[in-house]
Amino acid sequence: MSKSIQPVDQMVPGANLAAYVQAVSAIPMLSVEREKELAEALYYSENVEAARELVMSHLRFVVHIARSYSGYGLAEADLIQEGNVGLMKAVKRFNPEKGVRLVSFAVHWIKAEMHEYILKNWRIVKVATTKAQRKLFFNLRSAKKTLAWLSAQEAQSVADDLGVDIKEVHRMEGRLSSRDVGFDGPVGADDEDSWQAPQYFLEDHSGDPSELLENSDWQESSENQLHAALADLDERSRDILAQRWLAEKKATLHELADHYGVSAERIRQLEQNAMKKLRTAIAA
Repeated sequence: MSKSIQPVDQMVPGANLAAYVQAVSAIPMLSVEREKELAEALYYSENVEAARELVMSHLRFVVHIARSYSGYGLAEADLIQEGNVGLMKAVKRFNPEKGVRLVSFAVHWIKAEMHEYILKNWRIVKVATTKAQRKLFFNLRSAKKTLAWLSAQEAQSVADDLGVDIKEVHRMEGRLSSRDVGFDGPVGADDEDSWQAPQYFLEDHSGDPSELLENSDWQESSENQLHAALADLDERSRDILAQRWLAEKKATLHELADHYGVSAERIRQLEQNAMKKLRTAIAA
């Protein structure tokens, strides 16, 4: 392995991004022959050192790709980390017999990991979930040259290029132009500044007499059903449930087993049977 692939302490972009970029840029690029030699060693012999050298020599390309996604407002170091994961996946799957360079094969895996990270972190609420929406998301971001809304002709052109309905283009454009809004008002804000928070637009039903009566009736009915179901149990089963669930200091299976002169497993069976009878009686 090349002696220049040594700065392991600088191989974490989050620690010092500038030093990381300088370190990976100093790693020599592989010749076609060397790359094929390493790829074959990995593919046929699972040579870990060959995999390491393939990954290290291509880290510079991950940095280059990550910088093309700088407009999403996410940390470049995080994008590089995700891209490195994609690079390692690509190296693992690379077949040297296909006749292509590793960088051409790896670019798909690198971008896929970055895309996944962007979609998860660009907004609190996901803007794209399906494959078609994800494709539209990234293409629409690239198509919008300015902050202005797309004209009807531009929107139709994007729809035609991607093979989607124009309504999907407008819907995604709206998502791209929106922003996250906290449910609660800003901390420390007064009523004049926080009145637009979503929490103030929810209707409060806590004082509705009909709902209060309904909840009261439901509570009373549930309690009556529970008492009736407990009354139908034999005395031992009632005591086991009381000791296991209602007592302030709950008894263990072994304590109840000693008390009734049976095994702990038998106490567990009695408890389960009693709980099953209660659930059946309450659900009836």
